[in-house]
Amino acid sequence: MYNILHVGIDDTDSSNGMCTTYICAVVLERLKDCGLTLKGEPHLIRLNPFAPYKTRGNGAVAFKIVLKSDEEIRNTKRLILGVVEEFSEVEDPLTNPGVVFFTGEITKKMQEYSLKTVRQMVTMEEAEKLAHDVKVEVFKYKNGRGVIGALAAIGCPLPDKTYELIAYRKVENYGKKRRIDEDSVRLMDHKTYPETFDNVDDGYMAIAPHTPCPVLYGIRGESKEAVCAAHNLVEVKEPIKRIMVFLTNQHTDLHIQEASAINQMEMYQCYRVNGQVKDHPHIIEGGHVIFTLEDASGAIECAAYEPTKRFRDNVRQLASGDELVVYGGIGTKGTLNLEKIRIVGLKKQYNIFNPRCDCGKRMKSAGSDKGYKCPSCGLKMADAPKEEVEIERNLKEGFYEVPPSARRHLSKPLVRIYTGR
Repeated sequence: MYNILHVGIDDTDSSNGMCTTYICAVVLERLKDCGLTLKGEPHLIRLNPFAPYKTRGNGAVAFKIVLKSDEEIRNTKRLILGVVEEFSEVEDPLTNPGVVFFTGEITKKMQEYSLKTVRQMVTMEEAEKLAHDVKVEVFKYKNGRGVIGALAAIGCPLPDKTYELIAYRKVENYGKKRRIDEDSVRLMDHKTYPETFDNVDDGYMAIAPHTPCPVLYGIRGESKEAVCAAHNLVEVKEPIKRIMVFLTNQHTDLHIQEASAINQMEMYQCYRVNGQVKDHPHIIEGGHVIFTLEDASGAIECAAYEPTKRFRDNVRQLASGDELVVYGGIGTKGTLNLEKIRIVGLKKQYNIFNPRCDCGKRMKSAGSDKGYKCPSCGLKMADAPKEEVEIERNLKEGFYEVPPSARRHLSKPLVRIYTGR
């Protein structure tokens, strides 16, 4: 007879360091040393990317442990809480760790709560009520806001899934430049793409974070085998402390909700919505590209921000009347932050010219209501239709996406769409 203990952990990191996945890796290493068995891979669940109180990547972790006695359950909980207390950045005012324990079958109500946490806003009261209803044991540090994500992590369904292998640094290297051979990363990408993806961006390495956290690099892909094979191709010039492979909802578009009308969309949520470009895009201070998308219900400002780089060049070529499907989330200013777009239809654009004279020259206006006059031969025309010349556009119908360096953790890259993932 044995029990399966579900464990969820969230909100242990800060902008200055640590990583909830690292705490998970340490926990599992110590549990393994105690002879305990992990059931399946640990889960890395990315939550609503627009939640106001999110940590850097708004990621929570969960795992399942096979336990054979009440004493093992008690000891396991004590060990896990000890590691969380040892490594969490609790001195940071924005870090509020939460840990949850649950034995039993994941219920539909728990799955629904998890999906809501990925897509919408969830309150502490909602999390605590669910925990009470389904008998989840909750441990809070400070205000314990991490309970929201910890509970979501253990119940999150994965209709689509990816994997991430994370390599961690030794403590003495935290905050130092990561010593990864970039040529080896490019070679790894060449050999493993598209089974792994987002390894490079415009030829440069994209697997390493830029924060002083324990992560050396992360490789994302379609299977555990793919990310492990890719890891074996990466050459580094500093020791790796440990590695961990997570099953995850990253790059699945699980955060995207279908909006049938623009006026249905709400702040702090992410959507896919159809519409028509109302005005020609324009550039604002900072290099951000802005345009308005409209439908019969209303309109919303859309933005391709400066970090999206070449994606902005495509957005800038949109024109009034173009039909789009846009993917993105709504921030505090009510602007939809674009993750990708699909051009459904391009409205033809024209340059309008004065008519040509019989001699071949372009005529000029002869004055208000006086028709046209040829500047070469002097011929006058009282009335003549203007000439329309279609503008050749560089855009085509189809998808356009932000580059890997600007991609949100949950946003599905086009390579996964094109390969039927």
